[in-house]
Amino acid sequence: MPARDIARTILFTLFAILLPAITQASAHQTTITLGVYHFPPIASVGQNGEAEGLLGDLLKALEQTHPGLSFQIVHTSPKRRHLDFDAGLYDVIFFESPQWGWSERPVDVTAPILEDEELYVALNTRGRDASFFENLHQRNIVAISGYHYRLTGYETDTAVLEEQFSIEFSDSHSRNLKLIMADRPSVAEIAIVSESYLQRYLSEHPGDRPKLLIADDPDQRYQLSIIVRKNAVTTADDFLRLLAPLVLSGQYQRLVEKWNLAAPTGLAEGLTER
Repeated sequence: MPARDIARTILFTLFAILLPAITQASAHQTTITLGVYHFPPIASVGQNGEAEGLLGDLLKALEQTHPGLSFQIVHTSPKRRHLDFDAGLYDVIFFESPQWGWSERPVDVTAPILEDEELYVALNTRGRDASFFENLHQRNIVAISGYHYRLTGYETDTAVLEEQFSIEFSDSHSRNLKLIMADRPSVAEIAIVSESYLQRYLSEHPGDRPKLLIADDPDQRYQLSIIVRKNAVTTADDFLRLLAPLVLSGQYQRLVEKWNLAAPTGLAEGLTER
């Protein structure tokens, strides 16, 4: 038999032997469609379409810990995320509060896995103190379009909010802080910024710390969960089981602290009891 035919026979034989193993391995692969929007430092989408921030680190750790697991990123936006979910473009979104537009949708919600808060920030000018934040309805406010704030009753419709407040919207905490520090009170007097983002910003720009006045009382403190479509391939309980090894080993806590965030007290104990 010619050498070429022998080689071909060997390849066919190997393929026949390996095919069942390949098929079996593929059957154990789980791909999850995951909605991600710009929510720094918790989550964002990079130019290559991959998740960044805490979420990016967590997804990599989950895929390394569970080799059969993979995530398909669906880039959405704060304003569009509910519409994209309703359209079936993704089944799961990490680090959301059920209060942020999810209570009437067909979803399951995990126990909280992250904590943060939103702060009122103003320019620290001479004679200005905490009383500056007492009459927020009289201030020019800059905020993120599509985000839910306690001040606004968690309303996200910009037309409604512009009737009730003197408010300007953007898609960037960085831009909003720059507007505050530009000292243009007719445009922006108070920005609403997440505590984790502000601490990260000030660690990178320490010279700006004395320029900012931060309210004693936050706009809101929130605990964030994983939101999962009912009857999806992976349930809310499944996600807690997937997360458990990272929490119990301390890896999740290290990732959270890297981004100036905090995990809820008792998270590890709760996962152990499941």
